[in-house]
Amino acid sequence: MKKLLFLLAILIIVLALAQRSRLPLLPNQVLDQPGVEKQTVVYQESIITKVIDESLPSVVTIGINTTVQSGNFNEFDPFDPFGNLNQMPSQRRRIEQNIGSGFIISKDGLILTNKHVVSDTSATYKVLTNDKKTYPVEKIYRDPLNDLAILKINASNLKPLKMGDSSKLKLGQIAIAIGTPLGEFTNTVTTGIISGLGRGINAGSPFEGYVEKLDNVIQTDAAINPGNSGGPLLNSSGQAVGVNTAIAAEGQNIGFAIPIDVAKDLIDKFNKNGGSFERPYIGVRYKIIDRQTAVLNSLVEGAYVIEVIENSPASKAQIQDEDVIIDFDGKKVNGNDDQGLAKQILEKKVGESVKLKIWRNGETLEKTLTLEAYQE
Repeated sequence: MKKLLFLLAILIIVLALAQRSRLPLLPNQVLDQPGVEKQTVVYQESIITKVIDESLPSVVTIGINTTVQSGNFNEFDPFDPFGNLNQMPSQRRRIEQNIGSGFIISKDGLILTNKHVVSDTSATYKVLTNDKKTYPVEKIYRDPLNDLAILKINASNLKPLKMGDSSKLKLGQIAIAIGTPLGEFTNTVTTGIISGLGRGINAGSPFEGYVEKLDNVIQTDAAINPGNSGGPLLNSSGQAVGVNTAIAAEGQNIGFAIPIDVAKDLIDKFNKNGGSFERPYIGVRYKIIDRQTAVLNSLVEGAYVIEVIENSPASKAQIQDEDVIIDFDGKKVNGNDDQGLAKQILEKKVGESVKLKIWRNGETLEKTLTLEAYQE
């Protein structure tokens, strides 16, 4: 009897152990298993390498070809016994270098990049693809509202990059950046995470000396350097979730990207307009006057008109030099916002009539003008 009870107890223990072996492992049990950490690292590496392999054919490098004028300078003449300096005239020199990145958005040669990468309207640009082919940029479409631009090259059968949904981004998820940092190291890959969302920054390029205020951008600790601008920020599925655009000059491992949803809206408008950005304008050069400057100069707060362009909407509405635009279509022109009036104009449509309030010699006047399309 005792022997039977002993055998029965053994059987119960065996069944219990067998049942336990079929239970799922708890998280802390997973970490205790030998080799699990190595498997996790290998799995993450395989995701990143897969994304890179699939995405590299869609990422491009952008180069510039332009002429710059150097200022006058003094040159020391070693054969002059009096040690005089000879003044040398300014010189023109040709610059050809890689300055940024971009990625393919259509099979027939449309490239997305940052506007500040191609801001020099007097320069010519080229695109270098991953297979070492070089294409001259035939046309540049600059977005008037965002730091984005679409380039057109004469090519076919290109591989467009897949686009994701930046509205679904979460803090801590994998971020992969591809580009040409410092204009030298093509197809450089850096990885990190999404560090922040909804940031406000100033974007620019050391090559172009161009700065633009951007809101609601993505922050990442994936290394982004000058020359990465315009390249894609990718998720673990190989989808572009942002357009790399800037770095924090005073910090490390802080980079920023424009959400891809902004770019997708831009591309939709571009296609609906038959391959163009229709940009309304009023036709004045102006300087924003804040309240303090207005008081010191016996003026009013608003946009001080420096020049009225001939045959522009402003010219037709009889706006004059030295007028101050204080109200644009019912909205006050804020003297503390340098881009306020520009944004108000760009929110309107070509052909739309707007009312302006003008301050002229102590008198407030009302003007009505019809917005026209800006021709670059």
